[in-house]
Amino acid sequence: MEENMDESQSQKGCKECCERCVGSLPWASLIATILLYMGVALFCGCGHEALSGTITILQNYFEVVRAPGDVLDVFTIIAILKYIIYGLAAGFFVFGVLLLVEGFFTTGAIRDLYGEFKITACGRCLTAFLMVLAYLFFLVWLGVTAFTSLPVFMYYNVWAMCQNASSVEGANLCLDLRQFGAVTISEEKKVCMGSEKFFKMCESNELDLTFHLFVCALAGAGAAVIAMVRTFVLISAWLHVGHLV
Repeated sequence: MEENMDESQSQKGCKECCERCVGSLPWASLIATILLYMGVALFCGCGHEALSGTITILQNYFEVVRAPGDVLDVFTIIAILKYIIYGLAAGFFVFGVLLLVEGFFTTGAIRDLYGEFKITACGRCLTAFLMVLAYLFFLVWLGVTAFTSLPVFMYYNVWAMCQNASSVEGANLCLDLRQFGAVTISEEKKVCMGSEKFFKMCESNELDLTFHLFVCALAGAGAAVIAMVRTFVLISAWLHVGHLV
């Protein structure tokens, strides 16, 4: 009888401990951080590979070569974009850690542990700084989303031309890189429908894979925008609670 009572008390103690641990987790901050990490990872990974695929397409089918010296050409711009992707990945990893730390220190369990919860002037300044960062990063990701939609639109047009190549047979349609600003006006780098290069490009895996990678990168940027909106709302709530208490 005593053994059964001890076992039930032990189970009750484990249950209370688990409930306390689960209750101490900042679920709202955790969800926002996971969504942010997923969006950033999807954008950075797919965007990086899509840029590499773009280089392959330009070299293999449009015969674009690197400019000698330090001339700013399309390959240099793509290299700069890759470095920007590296910076975004590192920066938002640190921001996600800061968001989680702030979320842990504003949970109800922490307030119960340390008694009456009051935000100090330093704490308010730090939270306000995070809120400003969240708003600025929200604007950044809006711009990134708009910028990522451009290659998606371009590749969709190329993909649509490949899909409808048989129905518009005989039409003199060409893909001219000068229209996209990829080369200078003096350079004539184009691929026309009906040519061998056009059919090779349409049948290659690079075009289809690069197009879908850009679509995934756009989806990742959209997820990051949603995560930043959620983060901004959370930080605003933390400031509001701190002023009320």
